[in-house]
Amino acid sequence: MIRAAVRAASESNGGDQEVVLACEPRRADATGRRVQASGRPEGPADLRLVPPALAAWAATGVALGDSGEWTVLALTLCAVAAVGVLGAEALRARRLRRSPRSGRGRGRSDTARPSGAMGPGRSGLMRPGPAGVMRSGRVAVAMTLLCTAAALGSTALHTADLYRGPVPALAREYARATAELEVTADPRPIRARAAGARILPPGTAVEADVVEVTTSAGQVTETRTPVLLLAREADAGRAGKGERRADAGRAGKGERRADAGREGRGEYQVDAEGVERGERESSPWRALLPSTRLRVDARLAPPMRDGDRIAAVIRVPGGQAPRVVQGPSALQRTAGKLRAGLRAATEGLTPDARALLPGLVVGDTGRVTEELDEAFRATDLTHLLAVSGSNLTIVLILLTGPPGRAMRAERGGLAPRLGISLRGTALLGGALTLAFVVVCRPDPSVLRAAACGLIVLVAVGTGRRRSLIPALAAAVLLLVLYDPWLARSYGFALSVLATGALLTLAPGWSAALRRRRVPGRVADALAAALAAQAVCAPVVAVLAARVSLVAVPCNLLAELAVAPATVLGFAALALAPVSLPLAKGLCWVASWPVEWIAEVARRGAALPGAGVDWPGGWRGGALLAGATVCGVVLVGRLARGSGRRVLGHPATVGVCALLFLFAVVRPAPLTRVISGWPPPGWRLVMCDVGQGDATVLATGPGEAVLVDAGPDPALVDRCLSALGVTRIPLVLLTHFHADHVTGLPGALRGREVGLIQTTPLEVPQERAEFVKAEAAARDVPVVRAVAGERRRAGPLRWRVVWPPVGPGPHPQPEGPNDASVTLLAEVAGLKLLLPGDLEPPAQQALLRALPRLPTVDVLKVAHHGSAYQDPELMRRLDPRLALISAGRDNEYGHPAPGTLAALRSRGALVLRTDVHGSVAVTGTGPDLHATPSKEDNGPGG
Repeated sequence: MIRAAVRAASESNGGDQEVVLACEPRRADATGRRVQASGRPEGPADLRLVPPALAAWAATGVALGDSGEWTVLALTLCAVAAVGVLGAEALRARRLRRSPRSGRGRGRSDTARPSGAMGPGRSGLMRPGPAGVMRSGRVAVAMTLLCTAAALGSTALHTADLYRGPVPALAREYARATAELEVTADPRPIRARAAGARILPPGTAVEADVVEVTTSAGQVTETRTPVLLLAREADAGRAGKGERRADAGRAGKGERRADAGREGRGEYQVDAEGVERGERESSPWRALLPSTRLRVDARLAPPMRDGDRIAAVIRVPGGQAPRVVQGPSALQRTAGKLRAGLRAATEGLTPDARALLPGLVVGDTGRVTEELDEAFRATDLTHLLAVSGSNLTIVLILLTGPPGRAMRAERGGLAPRLGISLRGTALLGGALTLAFVVVCRPDPSVLRAAACGLIVLVAVGTGRRRSLIPALAAAVLLLVLYDPWLARSYGFALSVLATGALLTLAPGWSAALRRRRVPGRVADALAAALAAQAVCAPVVAVLAARVSLVAVPCNLLAELAVAPATVLGFAALALAPVSLPLAKGLCWVASWPVEWIAEVARRGAALPGAGVDWPGGWRGGALLAGATVCGVVLVGRLARGSGRRVLGHPATVGVCALLFLFAVVRPAPLTRVISGWPPPGWRLVMCDVGQGDATVLATGPGEAVLVDAGPDPALVDRCLSALGVTRIPLVLLTHFHADHVTGLPGALRGREVGLIQTTPLEVPQERAEFVKAEAAARDVPVVRAVAGERRRAGPLRWRVVWPPVGPGPHPQPEGPNDASVTLLAEVAGLKLLLPGDLEPPAQQALLRALPRLPTVDVLKVAHHGSAYQDPELMRRLDPRLALISAGRDNEYGHPAPGTLAALRSRGALVLRTDVHGSVAVTGTGPDLHATPSKEDNGPGG
């Protein structure tokens, strides 16, 4: 009946199809053109808002990093140019109306116009023909210039707030002050991370506005200035004497630089990696709700980059609790109770479900572990843990049904089954959007998600694909004007690009797959995943310098569980304040799809070819974008031309699938044949783990001894996987500094480990407890190394030569570095010394303890090649090959030029991981050979 009425209205309007277009969904015909349900071809997409939105986006991104003078000048030029274009167009239109050719004064009516003239109700600016196109183009240019000027003006006004008041001046002077702050976003945990030899304790990052500041002179000023507050946990007493000596003075300006300048992209390393559950959930800083007011007495520091959304960084002394002067608003308390209720409802679930379900529903990732977060990053599934428009879309589709059916007689979803009218459905959808913003916090990322959700709401309500691209462009324009810093947000860029790809590329690709007999739903899902990955991969490469090969299949598999997990999670969120047992039951059911998502991420990340290294930065992103465009164009031409039969042939599809499988699984024999690394018969490999140590000694097929585990679990896991190591009879940790032990979880992941051996000096104690906890979780015994003990595993034999234990003629180690377990080893005739981070006093004591210390073939240079080396030890060892493990561009200057020169002067070949990557050693005697995993692309090779 509704459809008949619509068609009658269409006929009464003189055949204007726009009424039908408003009510019928689009699909693709056999030729790939999008059509209505009635079969009429869909008109071209309305792109008039796209240039203004892109221009405003680009202008805002540039203006955030420039001075105010240039921004004002550009704003003035754009405004003047826009006024000039509109004025010129108005003059032309006026002349045209006065021209005799226009028909004025000759009695010609509108009904007598020729067929090419304007029709009833049409604007003169849209007149068909060249003149109409020119006018439309001029107006589009003027609108683009006006939107650019508006964006520049909004940027200038927003950035002016950063320089208003006394806070910026106090930050430039690193002055202390008492500030009253108003929290503007949920506090986010900062992970405990390795910083050279020490571990920075976990903490909390809080975005806030300074509303009142009191200087040391007693001057009180009211203001409204955005700042970032960093509150580290207390770490007093964690470092021993040696560590305090080694790290003294390192936490000054360099540490400020490391932490203060990350907010420009919304990145503070503010995830829960490395933070234990008790620390994460008991911190008083993390319990703060937005709109809470608190007072702090701390030192201010400036942000390190121009264009940040903050005017200062406030560092609270470790262990200081917040002093709340005013509680949060009633709205924020309600939202906080809902979020807390969801966390309480997930308490009895498995660790994965407890961590992921709040993240899927409201973006609460406080429980996500380091290992799980790495898996999500490797598989490009991190978008599932960020509040996005997809969360809201799922709920809206549950309410209104699939797109295009909201206004049809056979409406889908729950709304018609509950007797809700069409108008009531629209109002209820708007209320759900508002509730989504309130519960997930009205910060820019949530507002972006709400805007994307409203775009889909337009599709659900009208089924008009043509209206979606203008809606997306309008959302981009309004959000950039509202919050200029979104223009530099990588999350915002990924969200817009993914949505645009789903609206433009995915329908055509889906139609192409359908023509090749791919089932409809499979074609839609595959096309959506491919389109989103194609446009988002260059942006991800800019950030991660890596391209995931498993992103598309992992996203396809994960999407099977996202909708049920999200719907059940939202239901539990709503029911938790009313009936916690019922909410727990829903969370228990939701845990099944959530654990499926976690398993997909882990299995995908564990594949040897899960990703490939790619040049980072904007050059790498542009290179990947160009390669993607060329690949898409090439495949498209082959599909339309003579290669259509080849691409559609089952044999071609099978070969492509087999090649992809080989690239991802990377069977060890095949990988060695193709890449030449690792070389067959390797006996020792120094892994490239950044600024840290990890050395692998072969003991048999798929088996090796690991000496140290580096600072990053992902890097050591990747190295061991490339070597095909599945069993480790012994993990030897030379000492407990973070750059040697923090990667232990990656070494233990998925491998059979027999024993962990450590130094007797358990300093720093916090890292020693970390090692014991990781070992206990996997039932691996931990023992102490004893000087003089000898062990053997396959062709590998070694002797512990340092440190001494108990009273004796040799001095006791003063700190962790000098307590490094030192091995004199031999593997299949290859002699080597692994001295950990021994410093000159301990190196000299080692010479006195072993007066007959033999020469070696390979020396692992102590302490990452630092300048503190004993020349006599180098002379006595006389190595043919010196290996140095150091991170690229590390802040310590490792390896020291003097150390490199001393080694080379004695005829040693020096290889370093920051230049050569991982290094594999093969052969012995005259056949000794070192094979780096990458070419020499830096100095000192």
